[in-house]
Amino acid sequence: MKKNKQSHRRNFLRKTLWGTGLFMGLPGFVSSQSKPGRKLYAKPGKVLLFQGDSITDARRNKKDNQPNTPHGLGSGYVNLIASELLGQNVQSDLNIYNRGISGNKVFQLADRWQADCLDIQPDVLTILIGVNDFWHKMKHGYKGTVAIYESDYRKLLEQTLADLPEVQLILCEPFMIPGGTAIEEGWPEAFAKYQEKAKGIAKEFNARFIPYQRIFDEALEDAEVSYWCPDGVHPGPAGNYLMAQAWLDVYKDG
Repeated sequence: MKKNKQSHRRNFLRKTLWGTGLFMGLPGFVSSQSKPGRKLYAKPGKVLLFQGDSITDARRNKKDNQPNTPHGLGSGYVNLIASELLGQNVQSDLNIYNRGISGNKVFQLADRWQADCLDIQPDVLTILIGVNDFWHKMKHGYKGTVAIYESDYRKLLEQTLADLPEVQLILCEPFMIPGGTAIEEGWPEAFAKYQEKAKGIAKEFNARFIPYQRIFDEALEDAEVSYWCPDGVHPGPAGNYLMAQAWLDVYKDG
């Protein structure tokens, strides 16, 4: 059964990666041909905003606040998403912003929400937040709880919808990959409570939800954690690719 599942996933990745030119980057894959990728349509003038912590931040230049710039988008999954959308929608006047900040927890998003979200007036808002709400309790003396995480997250979205009632929400599941160098014994089980809250909030606010934990768990069948996400928190190039593809899978215009 596991062999069949792996074969199915490899066939899926093979078809997907042919269309993006990244087929040669995954172990065991060799290709001498290229196939066209999927078409992703974006309505003219749309504004997309990505919010979160270091995973979204991806070492972006905080002084570069313009949309669609290499330094402003960072080097992670947001850049890969922007590359595909902008490359396929040349005449759309699409504007893509990254406002992730390394180390942020939900309450820190709220502290900067006016300037870094509401003033931008996004049509599509993507949020990936939660790992620091848990991790900083273990390492940095943060006193927050899962109840505070849930309450802060709900208040943030209520404020957002009050100001931007038409915004489309894409909420991402925070994740930790077992076997990563930063992941200690028992962390995934304790962190699952935060993941449950994120999923529940997405349902409550009728948001699209990206189950990143499951996506990475399944990816471990094809390659070790060091290939996808070496420390178990911050994805490498292949992990960012998985994240971008999962986002593009749920993105819908309209």
